[in-house]
Amino acid sequence: MGLTADAVWLNTNFSGFDQLILRLAHKLAEIAGPVLTPLNKIITLLGEKGILFFLLAVILMLFPRFRKTGVCIFGAVCCGALITNIILKDQIARPRPFQRPALYRPWWEYIGSPFEDGFSFPSGHVTAAAAGVTSLCLMRGRRWFLPGAIWVILMMFSRNYLMAHYPSDVLFALFIGIFSGFLAAFITQLIFRFLESRRGEGAVWEFLLDAGIGGSVGKGIYKKAKKEEAEPASLKSELKPNKSDTEPPTKRGEKKSSSRVSENTVKKSGAYVPKH
Repeated sequence: MGLTADAVWLNTNFSGFDQLILRLAHKLAEIAGPVLTPLNKIITLLGEKGILFFLLAVILMLFPRFRKTGVCIFGAVCCGALITNIILKDQIARPRPFQRPALYRPWWEYIGSPFEDGFSFPSGHVTAAAAGVTSLCLMRGRRWFLPGAIWVILMMFSRNYLMAHYPSDVLFALFIGIFSGFLAAFITQLIFRFLESRRGEGAVWEFLLDAGIGGSVGKGIYKKAKKEEAEPASLKSELKPNKSDTEPPTKRGEKKSSSRVSENTVKKSGAYVPKH
């Protein structure tokens, strides 16, 4: 089976870049192979099928406080997998570096890297790592950027070191992962904005928002019921007339003035006025 036009274009236009990075990786294997080879195999294993970020997403979704972050990470990794593994890999059908016997296969055999099936472009490991880190940073802040960037770079290097991907494969996978993270963050915001607008309208919405470890299902419904109970009482107090406002002002004035007139009359007549 011959190469597709896309695979030929990649091999032609990125040939120098790919050979430079892979040659550097082989030199490092010759220098520090006993340390680097098992380390990169572990890194690749942790990134297999995006399992690390899938587990992180599931754990975060158990806590209502972090549920939005977990949903975003899960969606980002799924989006990246859809673009990479379902659409691009089979369409471009670029063979892996170790499948080129004349150039990269001896380097692959030198480090004893395991055989991997499927096509090379783009890297699913790097896509999942970049998507997970991007969504994590967008949801939880920039403090996660540095450790996340280090993890993505390690994943990119491990895939090149093991001769499983060309450097151009991991470079394009990085961009796909970042795009997937932003897309997932946008969709996640829309989903939770809709759920928040339904808070207090039924047990289903309360469960989706508040169920889990440290959650409080029914909190929104309880608040809404208390609000509805308080509104008639406050409205009733506002409509209830004040007693002092209903009393005619003329009667109060007349009563005080009449008492003063009678008292002055008695004093002028010289009669004894008892003190109370």
